[in-house]
Amino acid sequence: MSEPDNSSKPDAPYTEGEIEAGRLMFRRPWGFVTSVAHLEQLPPEAATEVAFAGRSNVGKSSLINALTGVKGLARTSNTPGRTQMLNFFAAPESPVTLVDMPGYGYAQAPKSLVDAWTELVFTYLQGRARLRRVFVLIDSRHGLKEVDLKVMGLLDRAAVSYQVVLTKTDKIKPGQLLRIRQDTAESLKKRPAAHPNIIDTSSEKGAGIADVRAEIYKLSID
Repeated sequence: MSEPDNSSKPDAPYTEGEIEAGRLMFRRPWGFVTSVAHLEQLPPEAATEVAFAGRSNVGKSSLINALTGVKGLARTSNTPGRTQMLNFFAAPESPVTLVDMPGYGYAQAPKSLVDAWTELVFTYLQGRARLRRVFVLIDSRHGLKEVDLKVMGLLDRAAVSYQVVLTKTDKIKPGQLLRIRQDTAESLKKRPAAHPNIIDTSSEKGAGIADVRAEIYKLSID
């Protein structure tokens, strides 16, 4: 059975060839590589890396599972703050490594531990030469929050390229989604490290997954 065309609408700046190449890239057997709690544990930079950031419970793990087609590859939880380390995922002969970063904005943990996670994340962002893009996930039901803007400001200052991915778009009406996209796009215009293309996704319905795969494919060959 052929996969559905999951290109996000109204913007889908990917060719059919890029969509297909992204699909093939993620047909490989993806698996967990390692979890990193301290910088000295970081694996060698052997491949292009793309990272996923967002508020706790925004859907990072669900998106990674949908991209790779491996149910449960990245652990999901209804408990905010469960992802406490940098988690690396890869596939044989893949030119890309995926990095699931700790959720920000909330964590059921002592402040000292949260501060340690934050230092780990942003030291990683600033010092990882093979990191090509950070996908900043935003819950489409809520839009940009103050903590998202603060994180984007840090990414701007670190000159780390980032791109907004709206999640859970199946949970809101099309008109609401359009307004969220417009408000987000307007905010990104003022941010030097932000990629202008916003991708709408629903991990549950599969919407936009093909676009994220295509974007990652493009990053792997640039």
